[in-house]
Amino acid sequence: MSAGLSSEQALPLLHRLWIYQAERFPLAKTSILLVVFTAASISVSAHLGGRTLPAWPAFATAFLVTLIVFFQLRACDEVKDAEDDQRFRPERPVPRGLLSLRLIVNLGIAGVPVAALVTVLFAPALIWPLALVWAWLALMSFEFFAPAWLKARPFLYLVSHMAIMPLIDLFVTACEWLPRAGAPPPGLWLFLALSFVNGCVLEIGRKLYGRENERPGVETYSALLGPGRAALAWSACALLAYGLLLGVGHAVQAFLPVAIIGTVALAATLACALRYARNPVGGTQKTVDAMAGLWVLVCYGAAGFAPLLAGGTL
Repeated sequence: MSAGLSSEQALPLLHRLWIYQAERFPLAKTSILLVVFTAASISVSAHLGGRTLPAWPAFATAFLVTLIVFFQLRACDEVKDAEDDQRFRPERPVPRGLLSLRLIVNLGIAGVPVAALVTVLFAPALIWPLALVWAWLALMSFEFFAPAWLKARPFLYLVSHMAIMPLIDLFVTACEWLPRAGAPPPGLWLFLALSFVNGCVLEIGRKLYGRENERPGVETYSALLGPGRAALAWSACALLAYGLLLGVGHAVQAFLPVAIIGTVALAATLACALRYARNPVGGTQKTVDAMAGLWVLVCYGAAGFAPLLAGGTL
C-alpha cells in the first residue's frame, strides 16, 4: 500500500467506482425506477395522443439519456454539498477520499456528448428539450447565482430544484410525441405536474430523519419543521400527487384502475407518515424513505400501464 493512502484509496479505480455507486448512485435501484419512469411516461404520452406505443428505440433513448442526466444531478449535488459534506458528513465517499470531486464532475461532463449523440441519432429535434434540462441543471449547479438567499428559503429552494423533474419528463415524453406528432398531446401538463410533485415527495421523504439521526449542519425538513409538521408536509405532497394521478387516469381513459391503485398506495403512504409523526426514530425514517420511492413507482406504473388493463387505445 502506498504511503499516506487508506486501504480504500489503494483499491483499483473500478473497485472504488463500484463502492461509490453503491453508496451514492445505486445503479440497480436507480435503473428500476428509471425503467418504470421512462416507460410509463412514453406510454402516457402515446395514450394522450391516441397513438400506439412507439418502437423500442424510443424507450432505449429515454432510459439511457435519463440515466446519464440523473448521474449528472448526483455530480451537481456533490459540488453543491462539498463544503457541508467535508464539515458534517465526512463519511461520504468524496470527503473521505474514496474518489475525488474532480473525477465525479468529469464523469458527469463526459456524459454530455454521450447523451447528445444518443439523442441526435434517434431524433435530432430532441436535442432542444435535452438542452433545456441541461440549462436548468447548470443554473441549479450555481444555485441560481443566489446561494445564500436561496438557502435561507428552503421551500423556494425545493421548488427551484424540483422544477427539473417536469423538464426531464418533457424530454422523456418528447421521445414519443416529437418524432410522431411534433407537438405535446393534450393533457400532458397534468403528467408533468405529477412529476414535479412526485419529486417533492421523494425529496421531503428522504429528509425526514429520526431524532437520533439529526446532526448539526445537516439540513432536514424534520429539523426545520419538527417531525409532526414535516410529516404533514410530506402527506400534503402525496395528496396533491394523488389528485394529479386521478386527473391523469381520467385523461388516459383508465380512471377506475388508476383510482384503485392510487387509493391503496395513498392509504399506505399516509399510514407511514402517521407512524413517523408519532414515533420519529431511525426505523420509521427508513420506512418513510422507502415509501417515498414506492409511491413514485406506483404513481408512474398506474398512470402508464393501467390503461392497458382498462382496454385503452393500445
